[in-house]
Amino acid sequence: MKVNTMAEMMMNGETPEILFWVGCAGSFDQRAQKITKAFATILNKVGVKYAILGKEEACTGDPARRAGNEFLFQMMAYQNIQILNGYGIKKIVTTCPHCFNTLKNEYPELGGTYDVIHHTTFLQELIDQGKIKLKEGGSYKGKKITYHDSCYLGRSNDIYEAPRKVLEALEGELIEMKRCRSNGLCCGAGGAQMFKEDEPGDKRINIERADEALETGASVIASACPFCNTMMTDGVKNREKEGSVAVLDIAEMIADSME
Repeated sequence: MKVNTMAEMMMNGETPEILFWVGCAGSFDQRAQKITKAFATILNKVGVKYAILGKEEACTGDPARRAGNEFLFQMMAYQNIQILNGYGIKKIVTTCPHCFNTLKNEYPELGGTYDVIHHTTFLQELIDQGKIKLKEGGSYKGKKITYHDSCYLGRSNDIYEAPRKVLEALEGELIEMKRCRSNGLCCGAGGAQMFKEDEPGDKRINIERADEALETGASVIASACPFCNTMMTDGVKNREKEGSVAVLDIAEMIADSME
């Protein structure tokens, strides 16, 4: 895929409508790379002018701050803010709630103030504006879908409706888990837990959450976060249900259903 970097756009004297912040997972994790590609495909199809930072993008510092390394977080944040401000970035869209939360809520106090949007909200806007046209009777029509709320999207930023509205546009049957919305259960990867071993306990939190999703009888578990996607996929594999239950990001489902 040909994706413009900010440096290339600047050289041509162009400015993008949005900066697509890819994030560590979206850049390096094989599974999350598919989400990145799906979102870029949607942007290309609807004709949104966007760019990425490419090699100039560094981790937002979220895992460092959550794990308690404030010094490392501030170093990473300042480096990113210098680059973003240098390009005069105004609007950022990201497919990761961790990047979204850090850029939106934690960068302003360090001098980086931007209009930061999570990709589910952005997709909902594109659907509402009629820019995303979905196929009649797409591959999710009538399918049972359950949506897992990401902590950094839901409880931290109060975004519950946008992802559900996007899923409704796919004409599937949305079935909620017992614990959902503000009462949703964490998948177990937030707060830098993604990068360390579990504390000892009776049951892994991602398996607990995957069981709740499987209980709904849904054939698709929709997520909006690369960390959640990994944890739910592992939970589904642990229960040997990967043949019948798919774990997909909302962007992948939309990309798959567009005309």
